[in-house]
Amino acid sequence: QVQLVESGGGLVQAGGSLRLSCAASGRTISTYAMGWFRQAPGKDREFVAAINWIGTSTYYADSVKGRFTISRDNPKSTLYLQMNSLKPEDTAVYSCAAGRSASFSGTYSYRNMALYDYWGQGTQVTVSS
Repeated sequence: QVQLVESGGGLVQAGGSLRLSCAASGRTISTYAMGWFRQAPGKDREFVAAINWIGTSTYYADSVKGRFTISRDNPKSTLYLQMNSLKPEDTAVYSCAAGRSASFSGTYSYRNMALYDYWGQGTQVTVSS
């Protein structure tokens, strides 16, 4: 089992920055692909960003490309999401997820929520205009 706990959310003005963290406990996450997803009120959960198990490949939704950066520190069992140039439409609950690396094949597989085995509870990000 892997337990995931997000932190770092909050209220920020448009154009500002936030850094989300996702701390993992239980099993080591070094063999898991990791991802960030978000869900805005009244909308479906959507893919934000993902990173492969060793951190050499990253993937982003078009809506955040160039503004968000995903990274991981395997010895610390922590996943990060640096969010810059935030927009009101980035307002959502952000959740991290972990999936066994063998489950993923190809760029678009990382967008598939069904391939992730463990999920955190989420952290609220609110961007005011």
